[in-house]
Amino acid sequence: METTHTPDSRQTSLRIGALFIVLALLELTWLHALSPLENRLSDWLVRQQAQSLLPDADIVIVDIDDPSLARMQETAGSWPWPRSVHGELVRGIAAQQPKAIVFDILFSERDTFRPESDLEFNRALRGLNNVFFPLVHQDGVTDEKDALAAQVATLLGLQRTEHADDKARIAVLPPLAVDPAHWRTGSINFKEDADGVGRRYQLYTDVGGWLLPSLPARVAQDMGYAVPQQADMVLAWRGKPGAFKHISYADLYEDFNREHTQRAAGELKDKIVIIGTAASGLHDVRVTPMDSLYPGMEILATAIDNLKNGRMMRPANPDFALYLTFLLLAFLNIAFLRGMNVIKAGMVLFASSLAALLVSYLAVAQLYLLPVLTPLVLAWGCNFAFALREYLRERKSREQAVQMFSRFVNPHVVKELVAHGGLSRAGESRQITILFSDIRGFTTLSEKRTPQQVVELLNRYFTLQVEVVFRHGGSLDKFIGDCIMAFWGAPLDDPDHARHAVEAALEMARVLQQFKRELGEEDADFDVGIGIHSGPAVVGLIGSEQRREYTAIGDTVNLGSRIEGLTKGVSRILVSRETMQACGDAFEFKSYGSFKVKGREQDVELFAPLEKGGKQE
Repeated sequence: METTHTPDSRQTSLRIGALFIVLALLELTWLHALSPLENRLSDWLVRQQAQSLLPDADIVIVDIDDPSLARMQETAGSWPWPRSVHGELVRGIAAQQPKAIVFDILFSERDTFRPESDLEFNRALRGLNNVFFPLVHQDGVTDEKDALAAQVATLLGLQRTEHADDKARIAVLPPLAVDPAHWRTGSINFKEDADGVGRRYQLYTDVGGWLLPSLPARVAQDMGYAVPQQADMVLAWRGKPGAFKHISYADLYEDFNREHTQRAAGELKDKIVIIGTAASGLHDVRVTPMDSLYPGMEILATAIDNLKNGRMMRPANPDFALYLTFLLLAFLNIAFLRGMNVIKAGMVLFASSLAALLVSYLAVAQLYLLPVLTPLVLAWGCNFAFALREYLRERKSREQAVQMFSRFVNPHVVKELVAHGGLSRAGESRQITILFSDIRGFTTLSEKRTPQQVVELLNRYFTLQVEVVFRHGGSLDKFIGDCIMAFWGAPLDDPDHARHAVEAALEMARVLQQFKRELGEEDADFDVGIGIHSGPAVVGLIGSEQRREYTAIGDTVNLGSRIEGLTKGVSRILVSRETMQACGDAFEFKSYGSFKVKGREQDVELFAPLEKGGKQE
């Protein structure tokens, strides 16, 4: 069902729409309060897509895992091991002709207790031009003791830009245990986003116009892979944690020291070999979209994989979320201004939400990140505001209907009526039974009392009789002077409307007797006449725009009034043949013959209903 809007209602809709447009602008340009939720959804989509992918098979991790720490205890002692151990491993790996050997272990301090170990390590590096080492950039802590970037540019692989400052100093922790002749270095600074999750890897760090490459960027450059000239990249993950091929450090070290090796002789040929640690005691783990404890060496491997294969996540245009938000808000504003049903608007928004989420999921497979959650949350908030407004408006309308109809309809009927959607404002034709009850001897009664007493007496009488009407499911149409007009069969359907009307008339007669006893002997002439007729009538809200009443009109109503006028001197209650027949065998009836009725050519046959046992009121 479509809803209609008054000017005030349209103004409210426009205010709600304007409010959410302002909220959208504030959220998307300044607040970013929904960014954590957006990131969680993005992480989930990335994780789902990554699980079905395999990482580059040419990237192999030599893992200093927990078993390696235990098994190397006798050979190398406790961690950190002598660098000569790593030298032996490098010789063994280099013999298989890998593309690169990348350490994810810092060598920033010389071994003062075992200097010969460092010398042995450096001997193992001689003649190798594909071994890479990490360094740490100390951001924001430069002083006079730090080296000038211009002086160490070649040593650290710094790239000069047109904005380079020759006086800029750079603070790093280089691999001091390694001879500078073997320095092929890059930073391994891994910065988390504002929510503490690491999704990016730095490619270059700008130090006074000098670009310090990260370790993945340095490896990619030296191997001839393209590296984007940008500060960082959003990692495109492949596989679950541990998906890269892992070889236990101890397994490889022990095999290199056997007289007859047991492992495949060329298993590392043309591979990019990353040496790092996933041992639980060394705590080299980070929070990433893939896991809250993701090994640092696998992050490094993912970054190298991304650069080697030219694949990284590409965030959507910054205006994408803004456009999508305004599109959804515009739809909701137009829909509600045009009176679209709340449920229909919600269904359209639900379908749009599913479509947006599906497109976002498919976009991740194509390495695009589409921020759809923030626009959807704002749109659903706007939809909720519109729905709440409609609910409050409808509730107010129903409360007004209850207040209006409770004056002339049984309150229980009103509640059921409101629950079923209210009344037809245009009116409708129904089969009803009409009842008129008029006071006899009212003039005499009025002469004995003051106006105030007459009003009190009438109010008391009407209250008792209306209670009877309501008790039997009737609707009070109106009071016409000292006459009561009521009907059955509307506004709710009542197939037994004739029987209920006659039952009410009989009880009204009994209540009359009780009321007369309250009045006393001096008002013995006080009596009523009740006329009842059944037939078709038009029922609905009838009147002007300023004042309307729920009433019944038509020939059936006119005849009911005429029958009430014929009761005087005949019977307290008279019903038409139509009413008698509609009652079936619920009552006994006494015929009073046919009567001439003004405005009708044919005589009207009238009957008096009898109480059980044949007693007539």
